[in-house]
Amino acid sequence: MPVTLYELARAAGVSVSTVSRALTNSKHPVNEKTRQQILALAQELGYRPNLVARGLRTDRTYTIGIIADNICSPFTPLIIRGIQDRLKLDGYFNIIINADWNPEMETEAIHDLIGRSIDGIIFVESWLRAANITLDTANKPYVFVHRLFGISYPNSVRPDERYGARLAVEHLLKLGHRRIGYINGPEGWFASEERLIGYQEGLASYGIAFDPMLVESGDWEVQSGYPVAQRLLKMPDPPDAIFAANDLMALGAIYAIQGAGLRVPDDIAVVGYDDREIASITRPTITTVSLPCYEMGQASAQLLLRLLDGQGENLEAIPVRGKLIVRESCGAAEGKITPEKMRTHTTPRRLLMRQPIEA
Repeated sequence: MPVTLYELARAAGVSVSTVSRALTNSKHPVNEKTRQQILALAQELGYRPNLVARGLRTDRTYTIGIIADNICSPFTPLIIRGIQDRLKLDGYFNIIINADWNPEMETEAIHDLIGRSIDGIIFVESWLRAANITLDTANKPYVFVHRLFGISYPNSVRPDERYGARLAVEHLLKLGHRRIGYINGPEGWFASEERLIGYQEGLASYGIAFDPMLVESGDWEVQSGYPVAQRLLKMPDPPDAIFAANDLMALGAIYAIQGAGLRVPDDIAVVGYDDREIASITRPTITTVSLPCYEMGQASAQLLLRLLDGQGENLEAIPVRGKLIVRESCGAAEGKITPEKMRTHTTPRRLLMRQPIEA
């Protein structure tokens, strides 16, 4: 027989109302220590809430819709896992639909979810389309997480792109690099615009003037990072480090540097962005800034729960910060920046190779 709410309350030594408030996203929460004890006991005893009865009391179905434009994206699964883990704490079930970058499929998915009486919807890596009008009409709260295009939007969760880019650039500056090339993403992407600003802010924090000649755009793929890095290397005064707006273009830059007979990081340091799996298995492994996918998923679920309780409506976009993951490609493996690892002012090998050999 399943454990009832009353049996759980008796085992915990508290009232039924206290257990109910501890297990839901109540407007009158219990003490956090008590809540954690009740949650642990509920898991130990195998308590499962009666969602039908709970829905009748609260006028909710405790079901959330998740619409992803591309469920095969390398970032979407982690975002969804973060959403699911957070919703599970409050007893919510979720339905996941892949919209396949198709506005009609997205609109159909919204209508299907509304027809199933979901309580709200979270859009993962989505465009902002006119379909949100349907949700406003149906009086259903919705949240965007990691929108790929357009300006920042209220009630959304996004990575703090400026912070991440600045983190990468300042790390290279701390290592002694002063001429840092930048491979940006394509125009029109929110991430491209924000990471470029972060790159500029990082340089400014060290009093270094922004040189637009050191900035080239790629298309997020390895194949674009390679020729862009080649062009940077052919400059009369080439960079001593390259920051790429994602790990794939950083890998392309590494191939170009190696193809020119130079070494990473001995001659040119490289830092990427996103912390994809490939960054930890290439040689050299790539120093990068993590895209906080799981954390964004959790934050978006928490935001939707707040909206369901009538809190925080039309909040500004919530930025979530990633972390610097230090590996081999920057020359400061294991995150230890010591005076011995700082670049000196001696002539780097890449310039010695260009100097004529005297007889």
